Amino acid sequence: MWKAVASNALTLFIVVLLLAGGLVIWAKQKYAAPGPLETAICLRVEPGSTMAGVSRDLGGEGAVSHPLIFRLGARYAGKDAELKAGSFLLPAQSSMEEIVDLVTRAGRSTCGTDVNFRIGIASAELQVRTLDPATGRYEEVLAFDPRAGEVPEGYDALMAEPDLRYRVTLAEGVTSWQVVEELKQAAFLKGEIAELPAEGSLAPDSYEVTPGMDRGTLLVEMAERQSALLDRLWETRAEGLPLASKEEALVLASIVEKETGVPDERRRVASVFVNRLERGIRLQTDPTVIYGLTDGKAPLGRGIRQSELARQTPYNTYLIDGLPPTPIANPGRASIEATLNPETTDYLYFVADGTGGHAFAQTLDEHNRNVARWRKIEAGQGGN
Repeated sequence: MWKAVASNALTLFIVVLLLAGGLVIWAKQKYAAPGPLETAICLRVEPGSTMAGVSRDLGGEGAVSHPLIFRLGARYAGKDAELKAGSFLLPAQSSMEEIVDLVTRAGRSTCGTDVNFRIGIASAELQVRTLDPATGRYEEVLAFDPRAGEVPEGYDALMAEPDLRYRVTLAEGVTSWQVVEELKQAAFLKGEIAELPAEGSLAPDSYEVTPGMDRGTLLVEMAERQSALLDRLWETRAEGLPLASKEEALVLASIVEKETGVPDERRRVASVFVNRLERGIRLQTDPTVIYGLTDGKAPLGRGIRQSELARQTPYNTYLIDGLPPTPIANPGRASIEATLNPETTDYLYFVADGTGGHAFAQTLDEHNRNVARWRKIEAGQGGN
């Protein structure tokens, strides 16, 4: 009898173990399987929240089908105590495992309102956008120039929202003076700027910042990023360039940056200046003349006068040989790459062609014909 009881007990125990093992396997599969979300959502995790509370919210949102498995899975993975506060974008069909990773991963929110202070060539703009979870795209809510002094209606309410993300974005070709002056208008930054960064030393890029970040610290990050980029690209340069140093490359890249905004032209424009340097021909480029007149403090806003073309400055490449002493703006990656790997051409000249691009020429006669064509286009535009 006792043998039978023991046998039955052992059988029952084995069955229980098998059922428990099967349940664990089933739970693991559910934890890693695609979830029920049909469209992406933003999940808000308040400070002080617990994984149990988040699991209930997820269940209510229809993001998980088994909140208990979500909690147990997070605990088993050792992440139940690593919950981060913020707003998180949960893609459609996110598994419970993926959601746990999203809400416990170190870093900032991935959903919500984006405040981007954009510093452009002619002006700055504070742009506020919100993320549409369904499309994964940011939609502009409002934008304005902080210097204008008029804050749009609704701005204060937007700034009171949780989990705002702040960025500062530099356009290619801005000058260091422009960057410094515009950063002073960014009310979410603090601190005085001790000195003007060297021209060309700041990387045009997008920088994620935190409210109260020191302006000087941000400028250091911009300079470090540009220096690292220049170091990397210098190592990939074409052989035989008439550039003795990375500093000279940065000077020429800034000229290429200011001469064309057409991506496909950059390497061709760079080839013109490389050819001129190799043949000892003066660069004769208007952006350098303008920099000598303005010190990079503002766009000239008009054409260059003949008297200004004849004015002696260290940047007047109609009068000086070779490169000017410093960059004339902060060039972006594409212009630096183009400068260090220009096209192989025989072009020595270029002029605007009326389409936003340029007409290139090998000889002065050909160039003069292109210039005459451009003059006619200019005259026609002026008559409209």
